[in-house]
Amino acid sequence: MLPAGAGKDNSGRSIESDVMPDFIALIPAAGSGSRMGDSRPKQYLQLLGRPMLSHTAERLCAHTRIRAVYVALSPGDRLFSSLDLSRFRGKLHPLYCGGDSRAQTVLNALGELRQRARDEDWVLVHDAARPCLTADLIDRLIAELEKDEVGGLLAVPVADTLKRADREQRVVDTVSRDAFWRAQTPQMFRYALLKHALETADPATITDEASAVEALGLLPRLVNGSNANIKVTFPQDAALAEAILRMQGVQE
Repeated sequence: MLPAGAGKDNSGRSIESDVMPDFIALIPAAGSGSRMGDSRPKQYLQLLGRPMLSHTAERLCAHTRIRAVYVALSPGDRLFSSLDLSRFRGKLHPLYCGGDSRAQTVLNALGELRQRARDEDWVLVHDAARPCLTADLIDRLIAELEKDEVGGLLAVPVADTLKRADREQRVVDTVSRDAFWRAQTPQMFRYALLKHALETADPATITDEASAVEALGLLPRLVNGSNANIKVTFPQDAALAEAILRMQGVQE
């Protein structure tokens, strides 16, 4: 296990640092969002009169512990520049480096940050489609992980009964839910460790940043998230996200 406060260099080896690490947010936003059934990329879906990406970026930019927020966009993105986020000028930065997958987009963005981030800095990767993230959740994630040897992610324990199905969608058995969690974001790892994990992982097995770190034999820590931190994936999710945003005090 790595000692507290240790990071990784670009080869994945342990390093020690007395320098206080910065917290950097990264939003992968290069996807098409095809499951939403909309011609626009999902991150630009309107929620309470504003593009979803605007809500998401604002939550991260407004947090005082986060030094900078980077949005990884498709090289052909023509919509980001129309977002009204001028009040965060100097803190919010677009990176037109999107890849063919989320993992490749994040890795490309980390490459772009090579001269702007130190190995020991923490990177909080957050879904563009999770616009209901709160400052309290970011506070909790940082408080529980900033001294952690590996890093980790927000997650919620599974509350539903789990069924295992066969190919005909018939129940084979009921699975104990005791050890199962639903992964959320942000997922928070040190810059060099995350970059090394994504560079060495099998792309076919990577579904999030934590799974890449797991492939190194490390154990990311689970930090209690919130059911309100939903991911907008299907059309019906948009109405729920709007209801949550209203409860959080967002006005149309």
